[in-house]
Amino acid sequence: MLDLIFFLMPISKYSRKFEAFVQMGKSPTCELLYDWGTTNCTVADLVDLLIRNQFLAPASLLLPEAVRMPQEVTLPLSSQETLPIHEKQLPVQEKKVTSVKPALAQSTEKQHSDSSYSSEEKSSSQSSNTDFQNFLFHDLESITNNFDVRPESAGGNKLGEGGFGIVFKGYINGKNVAVKKLIAMVDVSVQDLKQQFEQEINIMAKCQHENLVELLGFSSDGAQPCLVYEYMPNGSLLDRLACLDETPPIPWNMRCKIVQGTANGINFLHENNHIHRDIKSANILLTDTYVPKISDFGLARASVTFTQTIMTERIVGTAAYMAPEALRGEITPKSDIFSFGVVLLEIITGLPPVDENREPQLLLSIKDEIEDEEATIEDYVDEKMSDWDVPSIHKMYSIADRCLNDKKTRRPDIKMVQQQLQEIKT
Repeated sequence: MLDLIFFLMPISKYSRKFEAFVQMGKSPTCELLYDWGTTNCTVADLVDLLIRNQFLAPASLLLPEAVRMPQEVTLPLSSQETLPIHEKQLPVQEKKVTSVKPALAQSTEKQHSDSSYSSEEKSSSQSSNTDFQNFLFHDLESITNNFDVRPESAGGNKLGEGGFGIVFKGYINGKNVAVKKLIAMVDVSVQDLKQQFEQEINIMAKCQHENLVELLGFSSDGAQPCLVYEYMPNGSLLDRLACLDETPPIPWNMRCKIVQGTANGINFLHENNHIHRDIKSANILLTDTYVPKISDFGLARASVTFTQTIMTERIVGTAAYMAPEALRGEITPKSDIFSFGVVLLEIITGLPPVDENREPQLLLSIKDEIEDEEATIEDYVDEKMSDWDVPSIHKMYSIADRCLNDKKTRRPDIKMVQQQLQEIKT
């Protein structure tokens, strides 16, 4: 069984090594033990390998404090590339209008216990007020032209969509807003939508920072729950790097400021014991002056024991950004660091994280080419930029390279990343 598991491990240099052992008729299990025993590895390294392959019982015997047996279930893994919303979602400025607690309209579906939180977090969220404006569903219909699904370019109100719903442009009290109407776009249950809705509100009630989107309010009296955010004129970093809608390319100096601001937002989350779990360029939104704001907190997790490895039974996130341990169901702040490393590669190259018509298809695979001296990072620098310089490109790639280490213990924490990004001279 262990041989089979190693054979099915996610493709990497390490797993390809074991695949080669299988093809040569050797036992990956034996090679694993030999490799672990002859390369100055620690017991923690072996425990990490056991956890990676879901051998939680033996891992807990070796290092009990490193393992927490699965107790919670998150959103199901879709057959799509992403589960969370990856549309051009728009931010949110929290406006403390009323002190209300969200309550979804009654559903005829069988209700299950909310399994996205630990028991401690549940009791905390149930007793706290959200201090967000409670909109009527009918009013949100009105300001979005009855949720006009035609794209904005065609005269409609649709700004984007993802695995949990559609985002529409609206107009309230003299300013633009973005309304996310939660709808099951893939294999998502009503309970999953409820979880996404409540999680976003709870996180936004606790986390307010200049580099995090701010929530204006919500609606829970209609057929679908809705979240209302402040409109972000420059959309997502993903779209701007691709120069979607013929927008001009982002200069290198501005890109450096965007990642510095994003790192500040991640640091705020981690300081407050929150793990985002879906850091990506589509979830980094830009104001009219290109100030970055991290969005989409429906998958975020708060942890009382922030430094402890937590296991979950279901995998969530965006595959092209996910760390090896995240693909195994581990919830750890170092997974956010890995995802941010992919964003840094996007910043340098201007390329999307995955492209089926490109070789390599995964952007993070260029790291292997550079390590094997088949290419240099200069070969991948975004040609749309004109103000970049070699030293600063190398500095940012060096940070990305450390963030993308397969071993989470060898990745820097976000404070170190912040410091290193601030040292880049542009």
